[in-house]
Amino acid sequence: MAKRLRSLVAQELPSMKLYTPRDAAQVLGISYPAIKQWIYRGKLKSVLTAGGHHRVPESELDKYLASVRKHGAIPKRRQSFRRISGRNQLIGRIMDVRLEGLLAQVTLGIGDQKITSIITADAAREMRLAKGMVAAALIKSTEVMIVVPE
Repeated sequence: MAKRLRSLVAQELPSMKLYTPRDAAQVLGISYPAIKQWIYRGKLKSVLTAGGHHRVPESELDKYLASVRKHGAIPKRRQSFRRISGRNQLIGRIMDVRLEGLLAQVTLGIGDQKITSIITADAAREMRLAKGMVAAALIKSTEVMIVVPE
């Protein structure tokens, strides 16, 4: 089985970032023993290195980013984010940042969906937005439209 997992890493995840369990625990804001239990129980999928060590694909961590903030103290979960009263925050990973003139187009991957925001280029530079960073999209709107395909 270990050979099968190693071949999975080599063939299907060559460009995917892999985290050590300790780094994965830090990203999710949980303890190292907890992440090891998630791996052993199959709650969090991992791959094995040639030396038999677990590595967690970035895509597995992305599945838990949104639910992580529901547990634990809010200040601990929002260390990297400004304190805002809005509750419509979608946490994901920056997929692309395009700067052009005064504007920046930021695409955030949230699970298997993407959301794009247009902000000022100055704001993007000030926040040092970069592909792969964890960020939150704050949705603040008085209108939501629903479209049903024909």
